[in-house]
Amino acid sequence: MNRTPTFVEPAHEIPEETTQSDRTLPSGLKQRHLSMIALGGVIGAGLFIGSGAGIAAAGPSIVLAYAASGLLVLLVMRMLGEMSAANPASGSFSVHAERAIGPWAGFTAGWMYWTLLCVGVAVEAIGAAGIMTSWFPGTASWMWVALFMALFCSMNLTAVRNFGEFEFWFAALKVAAITAFLVLGTLAMLGVLPGTQAPGASNLTGHGGFLPNGVNGLVVGLLASVFAYGGLETVTIAAAESKNPRRAVAKAVRTAMWRIVLFYAGSMLVIVSLIPWNEKSIVTDGPYVAVLHTLGVPAAGEIMKMVVLAALLSAMNANIYGSSRMAYSLISRGNGPHCLAKVSGGVPRRAVLASCGFGFITVLLSYWWPQTVFQWLLNMVGAAILVVWGFTAVAQLHMRRLLEREAPQNLTVRMWAYPYLTWLAIAGIAAVLLLMLRDGDTRTQLYFTGGLSVVLAVTGYLRQRARQAAVPRGEAQPSAASTAEGFGKGTV
Repeated sequence: MNRTPTFVEPAHEIPEETTQSDRTLPSGLKQRHLSMIALGGVIGAGLFIGSGAGIAAAGPSIVLAYAASGLLVLLVMRMLGEMSAANPASGSFSVHAERAIGPWAGFTAGWMYWTLLCVGVAVEAIGAAGIMTSWFPGTASWMWVALFMALFCSMNLTAVRNFGEFEFWFAALKVAAITAFLVLGTLAMLGVLPGTQAPGASNLTGHGGFLPNGVNGLVVGLLASVFAYGGLETVTIAAAESKNPRRAVAKAVRTAMWRIVLFYAGSMLVIVSLIPWNEKSIVTDGPYVAVLHTLGVPAAGEIMKMVVLAALLSAMNANIYGSSRMAYSLISRGNGPHCLAKVSGGVPRRAVLASCGFGFITVLLSYWWPQTVFQWLLNMVGAAILVVWGFTAVAQLHMRRLLEREAPQNLTVRMWAYPYLTWLAIAGIAAVLLLMLRDGDTRTQLYFTGGLSVVLAVTGYLRQRARQAAVPRGEAQPSAASTAEGFGKGTV
């Protein structure tokens, strides 16, 4: 049975701190950290390199694909911002799903996301090691993986402000790189950049037209673009460790949303306007390198390698942080081994070590069983972000009504046109999941992710029933999340 969230009308302004468990995490992050994490968190290697496959499939219509998926992400981020500003928690959407839907939902969304981030740590470490071995051909890949894992594990075992500073500067580098690319590209499109001539719409309408591969190509591009946006959730997790989490997350969400869509859709427009979509270098070298070569930028490939390396290391660091905080939140709410919930020096070090350990084991699996066990893990998290977004949207659909009735003063960020745009986002997520059935590879990912979701949901539901059965008849049966002193004071 799903639990109805319990609210206590506060008699005074709700303090910015979270619950007692979350207060053991220090307020070490500043507003500038959160703002840059929100901007840079979704700018990763998937954009700089992976977008090439989407362009090759969709052609110029990739702009529509990124714009459509960007609008979906915009809605998800707004919903997440609304709930996180009202109830800052290191468990973010897991806490919101537990309150709004039930403990099983918080369990499922939380551990699904933890698995996604830990596998992501391994993938990013392997990718970064590949770049390093290209620069230092006499070195072994495993050596760089071990170095990066040790470096970022150590960093996350120290004060959270170290994570914040690292992410600030690496995110700033990514934002600066993509901003410079947009400026150069726009000048080239206008024909005012020295040595360039305005291409007009020749590359957009030529070479097979705007939809050269038809609707099927557009669908492939849409699927590629959706998964490139993963990472926006980190800012709502990190907000719980800022001095004023409610105001901090509200400001970060507001300043980041439109710029993120501009970065992605704007970049795609520049690329397909300046070079033909079927240019081989878009896939072999990457779309950004291909454009920079066209513009005559010297050492374009090496410049983008450095940017991609920064993106991979930044994502790796953020994933270790996000997975450790999600694990800490879940365990503090009774959804994992209690021995990992200990906080030392303001950091959940055991949760950090557990998350890094799982990530390192995943790296080893990529060496030992790359085509079996490792591929299964990749498939299991293939559609995980859509599951998390789905729980976020459903939670917001329920939570907004309760907030308006019980704690309207906490609605410092509001979802637009509620509930219509919330339902539109849910429909969009469902549509993407259905579109994944069209292709063999994405269909496999959908099946594996669905299997993991079912296993987690059943496990969470059985744990929920066991807790309810353990409470004597006639007594209240609050879940771990409802033990807070009323909604708005936050949970872990």
